[in-house]
Amino acid sequence: MHALPTLRRRTRLLATLLLAVALAVPVVGFATAPTSAAATQKACDIYASGGTPCEAAYSTTRALFASYAGPLYQIQRASDNNTLNIGLASTGGVVNSAPQVSFCSGTTCTITQLYDQTANGNNLGISPGSSCSGCSGGLHGPGPNGADIGANAMALPVTVGGKPAYGVLVNDIGTGYRNNAVRNVPTGSQPEGMYMMTSSMLTSGSCCFDFGSAETDDSDDGNSTMNAIYYGSACWVGGCSGPGPWVGGDLENGMYFSNTGVNPSNIPSETGMFVSAWEKNNGTTNFTLKYGNGQSGGLTTSYSGALPNGYNPMKVQPSIELGTGGDNSPMGKGEFFEGAVTAGFPTDATENAVQADLAGAGYANNTTTFKTSTSVVSFRAHANGKYVDAANNTTSLIADATSVGTAETFDMFTNTDGTVNLRAHSDNQWVTAESNGSAPLIANRGGPGPWETFYLIHNGDGSVSLRAYNNQHLVTAENAGAAALIANRTAIGPWEEFDLTTH
Repeated sequence: MHALPTLRRRTRLLATLLLAVALAVPVVGFATAPTSAAATQKACDIYASGGTPCEAAYSTTRALFASYAGPLYQIQRASDNNTLNIGLASTGGVVNSAPQVSFCSGTTCTITQLYDQTANGNNLGISPGSSCSGCSGGLHGPGPNGADIGANAMALPVTVGGKPAYGVLVNDIGTGYRNNAVRNVPTGSQPEGMYMMTSSMLTSGSCCFDFGSAETDDSDDGNSTMNAIYYGSACWVGGCSGPGPWVGGDLENGMYFSNTGVNPSNIPSETGMFVSAWEKNNGTTNFTLKYGNGQSGGLTTSYSGALPNGYNPMKVQPSIELGTGGDNSPMGKGEFFEGAVTAGFPTDATENAVQADLAGAGYANNTTTFKTSTSVVSFRAHANGKYVDAANNTTSLIADATSVGTAETFDMFTNTDGTVNLRAHSDNQWVTAESNGSAPLIANRGGPGPWETFYLIHNGDGSVSLRAYNNQHLVTAENAGAAALIANRTAIGPWEEFDLTTH
C-alpha cells in the first residue's frame, strides 16, 4: 500500500546457501554452531507436505524447518559497526540469543538482515526506499539516500519455548526491510499464501505495517500490484466497526478487510499478546483472511470471498517487504516474530496444522516497546561540532555553543513507543517543531503534544538523529549549523547527525 507450487530439495541446497551467506556477509562471527535436535515438522515442513511450499521464510526466534541449522538474522552494533549472525541453539530449534546480549552490551544494535530459511536465498535487508534505481516514485526513508533504517535489536524481548528471544519492532520512523529481486515466489495472478506472527501490543491506524509481496520499484504501481498482510486499524474506505486492529490484505491503494474494505461488523478487533495473521489469494476469484491466538487455539476466518473490484486479476511482482507499504510508506507500527510466503493456495487443513505448530512453539512474555525513562542530555551537531543551545523561550534552537551549560542541557523523556520529548533546562519549556515543522525548533511549550514529540534514530556511526512526529521530517542543523534547527529534511546526512551525551 502507499501513504510454481514445486517442492524444493532443501537438503541438497542447504550447504550451498549457507556457504553463499558466509561469503556474502562480512561478520564478526557466527554464534556457536547449533547442536542436533529431534526432527518434528515445523511450519514450512507442514506447508511443503500440503503441496504449497514456503518460498521465503523468516524468523528472529526459531527455525521454520526441522532441518534448518543456519543463521536467523544479522545485527550490527553502533560502537564499531561490526556485525554478528544470530543463529539457533539446536538444529530446527529456537534462537540462541546469548551472543546478541553480550555483543550489544554497552552500545546499540540494529537488525540489518533477516535470513531466508528456504533454499531460495531471499534474504531481507534494510529497504532501499527511494535510493534504488527506478525507485524515485516511492517515499523517502530516513536513512542514507532515502533508504529505510533497521529495527533496534534489543527493543522487543520475548521468550519462545522458555528461551529468551527478540522480535522485530517496527515504529513509524521508517523501519523497513525489503528484497526487490526474490526468487521462485508467485507473481502475476499465481496463487499465493502467507502468514506472520505479530502482536496487538503495538499497532497503528496508519499505513502500513505490512509483510508480503510488494512492488519491485518501491513505488505505487497501481491496484493489485502487491499482495501483503496488513495488521492495524487503518480503515481505508471508512465505515469499519470497532477499534481494531484487524488482519487485512494490502493489495495496493487499499487495506482490505473484505472485498468492500470494511471489517466484519461482528469482529470489532483481533487482539492478543501474540497474533497469527493469515492471507491467501488465488489471484483471480478469492482472497481469504484469518487470525488466531499465537499461543493457543485454532483459526478464525474473518473473510473469504471475491477480490475487491478492480483487483482481478492480481499483478503481483517478485518483491517481499516487511514494515512499510508498497511505496515505502513508513507510518505503520507493529511487531514481527516470524512469517513465510508460499507458492500456491494453502488448504485450510494445512493452515490449521501450521497454526498448531505456532501455538505449540511457546511464545510468551511480550513486554513490548521501550521502557519509559528520563535522562539529562545534550546534543552536539556533526554539522559544525557545536552544541545545541536553547537560550530562552523566544530564541530558536541553534548549534552555536562550544561547551555545555544550562542552555545546552535538556530533560529527555523516552515514551513507551520509543518517541522522545525534550524539555529545556534554560526555561523549563518543551521543545516544539513549531508550526507543524515549518518553522525552527524552539523551547516555548508548557507541555508535550504531537509537535513536541520526536523519534530518536540511532545511526550506524553512533550518532543520533531526530525525526519530528507530526511532519515526519528530520531535524537539521540548517546551513551547516549557522542557522536554527528545523525539521524539514527527508534523509540523514551530516547536518542531521548529532552526538548525544547523557549527563
